[in-house]
Amino acid sequence: MLISATGNSIGLKADIPDREGGFTLTELMVVLVILGMLASAVVFVMPDPRGRLIDEGEAFAARAHAAQEAAIVEMSDTAMWVSPTGYGFERHDGEDWISMARPPFEDREWAEDVVVSITPTSTERTRIIFDATGLNDPLDVSLARDENSVSVSIGADGTISIDG
Repeated sequence: MLISATGNSIGLKADIPDREGGFTLTELMVVLVILGMLASAVVFVMPDPRGRLIDEGEAFAARAHAAQEAAIVEMSDTAMWVSPTGYGFERHDGEDWISMARPPFEDREWAEDVVVSITPTSTERTRIIFDATGLNDPLDVSLARDENSVSVSIGADGTISIDG
């Protein structure tokens, strides 16, 4: 048996106190703090299940632009109607306006929690007509949900802009 200068034995297993298995309270608290930070990061990154309002505005603007291009390419007046509940597209056949049912021109409804304001306003639906030259009447559509808002402006020269 080896004895050190202080009189302690060295290398004997019996002299080392057994450490109990497990974690200390500090280690558990550190793990809990890390898990809490990860969970909060996931919550902040998760998208809104209703969808983003800007995406709704961009989809509306893209469909309006597609209707404008269809009017120019097909040399036929194309109309877009907008109401507080939705929007859709129509084609003039020489006598009447006929609903366009093919993608991307099928009628759409706004999400139920979106508040829509339209300028200029009419009684039920506001209609703008894209003619074969690309000109149209101006239209401003504002979408609002909670504290967010998006504005889509269609100018008389056919320019479409999104603000929000």
